[in-house]
Amino acid sequence: MTVIQTAKALKPAWWKETTVYQIYPSSFQDSNGDGIGDLPGITSRLDYIKSIGVDAVWLSPCFDSPQVDMGYDISDYKNIYPAYGTIEDADELIKSVHERGLKILMDLVVNHTSDQHPWFKESRSSTDSLYRDWYIWRKPRYDSEGNRHSPNNWSAAFGGSAWTFDEATQEYYLHLFAVEQPDLNWENEKVRAAVHDIMKFWLERGADGFRMDVINFISKDQRFPDAEVKNINARYQDGSLYFACGPRLHEYLQEIGQILIEYDAFSVGEMPACNDPEEIIKAVNIDRKELNMIFNFELVDIDHGKGGKFTPGSWKLADVYKIINKWQTFMQENGGWNAIYLENHDQPRSVSRFANDSSEFRNISAKMVSTFLALQQGTLFVYQGQELGLRNVPITWNISKYRDLETLNHYNELEENNASSETLEATVFEYQKKSRDNARYPFPWDRSVNAGFSTSSPWIDINEDYVEWNAAEEDKDPDSVLNYWRRVLKIRKEWKDAFIYGKFEMVTNVEEERVLAFKRTNNDISALIVCNFSNDASPWTIPEEFENGKILLSNYNRSKITGVNVLKPYEAFSLLK
Repeated sequence: MTVIQTAKALKPAWWKETTVYQIYPSSFQDSNGDGIGDLPGITSRLDYIKSIGVDAVWLSPCFDSPQVDMGYDISDYKNIYPAYGTIEDADELIKSVHERGLKILMDLVVNHTSDQHPWFKESRSSTDSLYRDWYIWRKPRYDSEGNRHSPNNWSAAFGGSAWTFDEATQEYYLHLFAVEQPDLNWENEKVRAAVHDIMKFWLERGADGFRMDVINFISKDQRFPDAEVKNINARYQDGSLYFACGPRLHEYLQEIGQILIEYDAFSVGEMPACNDPEEIIKAVNIDRKELNMIFNFELVDIDHGKGGKFTPGSWKLADVYKIINKWQTFMQENGGWNAIYLENHDQPRSVSRFANDSSEFRNISAKMVSTFLALQQGTLFVYQGQELGLRNVPITWNISKYRDLETLNHYNELEENNASSETLEATVFEYQKKSRDNARYPFPWDRSVNAGFSTSSPWIDINEDYVEWNAAEEDKDPDSVLNYWRRVLKIRKEWKDAFIYGKFEMVTNVEEERVLAFKRTNNDISALIVCNFSNDASPWTIPEEFENGKILLSNYNRSKITGVNVLKPYEAFSLLK
């Protein structure tokens, strides 16, 4: 550890103290009765958002889009998807957010566009088009028998090849995600200039920063080599070695960083397929002037099986310990900063994944998870409904209920490969655990028809437990998950010297099977955080330095915690000395 780097990591900044609330527009609040959430609906609920104790709103993509991938396929970066509203609605939302003392972040999706974007339409019109090299085009390969093949063996994130052949121009274009999401060619300086223009457009309209989608994919190895064959049963292979954190990534991020500095703007980059701290610190070290922080995927990939996301996987508390300790200590020792999260639009519900969503333990274990997450070091991200303790979709859902492109493509691919009924059934079981739709069903506002989300049938089913688990019921229940989150965020602000700028240090060891404890220390302030991840009672001794410590937080509302304790199922508390 260097004292200088640690001092840099802990240097105060407004974005370090910010708690960000993510909104998924289609599922938050419908204002016009069409079953789809919209911007005026969000504006109407800002007082609720403010009441939680957050500081900023992150808006998942609301730009014009064919909605193949729920807005992550953008056809016009300077206009709003009509079902969500108008550019004037966006201006009103930004204005209303600022009137409440909050900030607003836009979702910048610029690794790829929609295939309906005018840039791509022009690009595919001719090999001589002025926009041809705005995207990544390559000629086919042919085998000894004259059969045509894609330029390499890379797989797409949503199934199949990462390349699609264009009959009109007789070349392949790259799409690391859906066929309808062609990758931009960041080697072209005109592409980069266009992205910079988009950023400035929204910053000038009042946006306070950006979440940047798969931003570490924007630089590709220009050789486009075949990926190593690691899955012998798959036709296409993971090529992320050649596009996750590519050769010119940091050059591109520094160009973006100059704009962010100019506007004092917030930035968080999504960086999948990269768990190397030495690579990530390049993007977030304060001296490099690239990004404020990144979303790391190591913790939220913890239950993925060896055969991929939708194959069975398991985890132990030791796995959580190692991941948390790794990133918390590395960032503070190397002048970086963490984005801490467990939920977002791509992840299942944390109470279902990391705790216990049964009726017996749901309330108490959701509070434990919030304590575990919110009192770590880093900028905190809370996803809509997380503050209510929302859980995954019902186990009774069959494939007809799902709407997520990733899930449906995966299922269709299994059917095309003649998977057995047993395999399909087991896979749907995994969807209930890990599908993105777990985060995307409508927000439950109250116990009225359609949970107060819409006056008509929503675009995706509402979770059937909304009559009990909704914002209105939890708001008036002092023992609710919502009101516990409010206390957590209040404490995080009141004791920011400890919980935001305090040094992180593990208290338990990696061999502990049930309890994870850590402390946050800043000069003469020290806080202990203890979390029992088990549904069993667990004996645990309070460290001597925290004997007779002040109870800041207790999900069992304890009045005294001292000496040898028997932690109750999913108990969590924080002591201050």
